[in-house]
Amino acid sequence: MKINVGLDIGGSTTKIVAMRDKDIVASEIVRAGDPVTSAFGAVGKLINNHGLKPEDIGRINITGVGASYTTTPVFGIDTVMVEEFISTGLGGLYLSGLDHAVVVSMGTGTAYLDASYEKVKHIIGSGVGGGTIAGLCNAVLGVEDVLKLSDMAKEGSLPACDLTIGDISKKEIPGLPMDATASNFGKVADDLKREDKAAGIFNLVYQAIGSMSVLSSKICGLNDIVFTGQLTAIPVCRDFLIPFADLYDVNFIVPDNAVYATAIGSCLAGNNGES
Repeated sequence: MKINVGLDIGGSTTKIVAMRDKDIVASEIVRAGDPVTSAFGAVGKLINNHGLKPEDIGRINITGVGASYTTTPVFGIDTVMVEEFISTGLGGLYLSGLDHAVVVSMGTGTAYLDASYEKVKHIIGSGVGGGTIAGLCNAVLGVEDVLKLSDMAKEGSLPACDLTIGDISKKEIPGLPMDATASNFGKVADDLKREDKAAGIFNLVYQAIGSMSVLSSKICGLNDIVFTGQLTAIPVCRDFLIPFADLYDVNFIVPDNAVYATAIGSCLAGNNGES
């Protein structure tokens, strides 16, 4: 049986997966300066690294912001464009094992989807995402390396940076613990360490995404929220995101291989004839 390949062509990276029926047989991430080079490079890398030949691939399903730049079949293989939100929604469901959930795509910005196998609906989007972390950390700290920033954030102190409910109230507010954030960067301290600033930036972005996710779940009447995209691969993702779920009694899920969700979903959507 031939394999199908799914490509998620993003602004800076391309994720690629190969699936036989509904089983993942290979995956890769590549970086390139333009989407066409990235697409062809990703397929070439997949073929080279996993002992494949072009004739082993039945179809390539492409999606993502860079998909429209790929106007010819990749290596002469049948190439089909698939709608990105459908791909992300189906990929999130596949990885989580759920039939219906809010699926959140955390990339440069963030998209919020009401996803089921019958329909994927875009709820709302936000410009707060990985680009926000990279931009703020570069402006404030002069550092762009995300892994280095993640290590810095682990060493930082949020109480040194963020104003909490306990800082502004002597009494508990019903439904809000005393350590809940009242204002991101609200302490406006002059002596913040670089690590504290990194922690504050990561917390600000993940809390903004978490808040929008909870609101989206309330709108849809769903309790399960599945997180996908590049921000799930940052080591501190779960540290900042998951505790936020306890505050609002929702189920936050960050599945393994969540960075590949949209590429996986493009395979599934293509197999279902969605394009």
